[in-house]
Amino acid sequence: MKAAQANLVGSQPAEHSLRNKSVVSGNYSYWRFRMMYSMMAGYAAFYFMRSNFSAAIPFLESEMGYTKTKIGLIITTAAMAYGFGKGISGLLSDRCNARYFMTAGLLLSAIVNFCMGFSEVWWLFLVLWTLNSCFQSMGWPPCARLLTHWFSPKEIGTKWAIWNASQQIGAGTILALSPFIISYFNWRYVFFVPAIFCIGFSFFLFNRLRDTPQSLGFPPIEEHHGLVASGANLDEENLSMREIIFGRILNNKLVWYVCCANFFLYFVRMSMFNWAPTFLQEFKGSTLLAAGCQTAAFDITGIFGGILAGYLSDKMFSGYRGRVGAIFMFLLAFCVVFLWKSPVSSTVLHTLGMLTIGFLVSGPQILVGVAATDFASKKAAGAASGLTGTVGYIGAAATGGIGYVVDTWGWDRAFFLIATSAVLGAIFFALTWNHRAKVLEEQT
Repeated sequence: MKAAQANLVGSQPAEHSLRNKSVVSGNYSYWRFRMMYSMMAGYAAFYFMRSNFSAAIPFLESEMGYTKTKIGLIITTAAMAYGFGKGISGLLSDRCNARYFMTAGLLLSAIVNFCMGFSEVWWLFLVLWTLNSCFQSMGWPPCARLLTHWFSPKEIGTKWAIWNASQQIGAGTILALSPFIISYFNWRYVFFVPAIFCIGFSFFLFNRLRDTPQSLGFPPIEEHHGLVASGANLDEENLSMREIIFGRILNNKLVWYVCCANFFLYFVRMSMFNWAPTFLQEFKGSTLLAAGCQTAAFDITGIFGGILAGYLSDKMFSGYRGRVGAIFMFLLAFCVVFLWKSPVSSTVLHTLGMLTIGFLVSGPQILVGVAATDFASKKAAGAASGLTGTVGYIGAAATGGIGYVVDTWGWDRAFFLIATSAVLGAIFFALTWNHRAKVLEEQT
């Protein structure tokens, strides 16, 4: 009898522990789902106030009298501000609560967009849209921080790709709604409507987001997924700002390899995005409508390409992001040549080329951010992804030179340059072929 009582008493702590683990696991799952849909909705909202400018361009020309040169200067200045803002926001977001940082960026961007609806003079448009880009740069880095804290290295490629679809969702939504907004009101409301919506939505985002699992009393995600022992000291949690900048970022050759890959990747991506419609019309004989549809297909298939690349890097390649990135980039180079050399007036082949290029370019774009955080540690996730973003946007800015190349040497030389950039991007990805997150290496 006493033995039975002893066994019963001895079993109670174990049963209690199991119940506690079950409760923690259920709560963890709830919060992970909540963080994912909140981040996706929040980042899509950022795009409501980034992609709306293009809908207003025809009216800035016809009603405000702005030349294409003036509008181009607004776009170029804002792009530079966004690129460098990503780097600065990355450093700051690693030291700040992501909940506050992301919400503040969305709210401030909304306020600037609202002011743009009242603007009359060109220089004020320039200042406000550049300021908007600075606040827009506060969206990506906190999401990188949240993703790396709420999702473990063995799954983050897939989760990052799913989250990244918010870009196409946000841009597509505002571009689809803009004609209706303008027709019922006027062009200024493409700034007013997203701004008013996002001011209200920022309070919802603040309510939904939380910073890290530890802030809610949960164990770190690596411990929850059994990648480290319970109570293990994760050294990155104690990194200083100096250690993040110099130890994990600037002196990390793997991060720089990924940055270089992103430079060439963005050169390919933005060359195709900006110049493909003109190329298809001038060089391939496509109609305006066909070229527009083919370019839209380029963006849509990117969602699926990104998800596949993330899944493959998690499941088939066990966290080796560079291997997937290199394969995608070599295939991308082939598809660029395929589009370049496809017969004139062959709409089917042109569409196939744009579909495959869009599919392949999105995967490495996602893996750049994942790989950078893998190599730098999750404590430096914002800074690492911010640096890759800055270098990537330098590559995007370089695509302005495509116009000069076409004017001077023609489309053949331009597409040779784009295909070469894809190969160079693949080479830099390949330099990280045998490297992955430290916590995954320790499991083998």
